[in-house]
Amino acid sequence: MQVIYWIGIFLSAFCVMEFMAWFTHKYIMHGFLWSLHKDHHRKDHDSWFERNDAFFIFYAIVSMSFIMVASETSFWQGYPIGLGILAYGIAYFLVHDIFIHQRFKLFRNANNWYARGVRRAHKIHHKHLGKEEGECFGMLFVPFKYFKK
Repeated sequence: MQVIYWIGIFLSAFCVMEFMAWFTHKYIMHGFLWSLHKDHHRKDHDSWFERNDAFFIFYAIVSMSFIMVASETSFWQGYPIGLGILAYGIAYFLVHDIFIHQRFKLFRNANNWYARGVRRAHKIHHKHLGKEEGECFGMLFVPFKYFKK
């Protein structure tokens, strides 16, 4: 029975991260921490790294903290929560940084309806170079209006 709880908590944490990514992006990245995020919209640097990458570090620390607390206490739920956050981070990195922004030259030939929809939605978000008016959405649950045949 505990395996069912593990899976449920893991999937819940993964799905909550989709909301957290949207919330963080809309109200924090395009809000008071725009100074860290703006180099993601305006490539005014030659570095492979961006100040925006600090957000990955923050969520990695949150994930590791849940796992460490679980290993040191009886809060076993910290394992599936931490691993759910980690899994979302990996999925986000694969879709956003590798597939969309091509930080590594992989998945360049993906051309199915989902891939086109994600690219289209992200392109619309990036057409706004400023802090305001950047339409925000999650990585996995992109509005269906972007999925055209």
